[in-house]
Amino acid sequence: MASIHGPEFHALSSPHPSLYAHTPWGPFDTLADFITNFLEGVVDASDSWMLYAIIDKTKPTSSPTSDADGALAGMIGYSDASVEHLRIHIGVLVTLPAFQGTHVTANASGLLLQYALNPREEGGLGLRRLQCNMGVANQASRKFTEKMGCRLEGVVRWYYVFKDGVRKGKVSNGREIPKGAERGDLGRDTAVYGLCFDDWERGARDQVKKMMESKL
Repeated sequence: MASIHGPEFHALSSPHPSLYAHTPWGPFDTLADFITNFLEGVVDASDSWMLYAIIDKTKPTSSPTSDADGALAGMIGYSDASVEHLRIHIGVLVTLPAFQGTHVTANASGLLLQYALNPREEGGLGLRRLQCNMGVANQASRKFTEKMGCRLEGVVRWYYVFKDGVRKGKVSNGREIPKGAERGDLGRDTAVYGLCFDDWERGARDQVKKMMESKL
């Protein structure tokens, strides 16, 4: 993702800072900012991250310099992987505006769910738990996550501090920040969703397959 698609992703996403309204990182003013503070500072800084470019193979290549068989549609990745405890997170999902409301998000997410939760004999990792965290106010992502079979397990209040969040266009939890906090800072409550191997085998696998096959 970083060396091949990073520059193109930043060029396509930077005109849309609202893509990062609910995330603990971004928006990124420059390509150097994106590389330093996300690709290197977040993804490469942890052995538990794996970042992928989302390519829409139903569209022509979006860049003349790209060797991808299709158009760059976003990025998605795993984070917080634990080999010992057989769990993993979907750490990031950003779908570029031109591809929102299409088949792209469901298929990209579905592929990661299948790989994480399918048994090893079927080519998956055979994990026991997949987790997705997102801002409580991010209603669109929450509805999509529930359609993909994930269960709301709870809300963690004041999970993130959005430094300079007002200027960056962050969406807060809507509550007053503590006295003494930096002016312009905001706070985010986090909704925690889980999808476990038993959910997967009791219907979520088929639910995800139907979402991937739909013509949204």
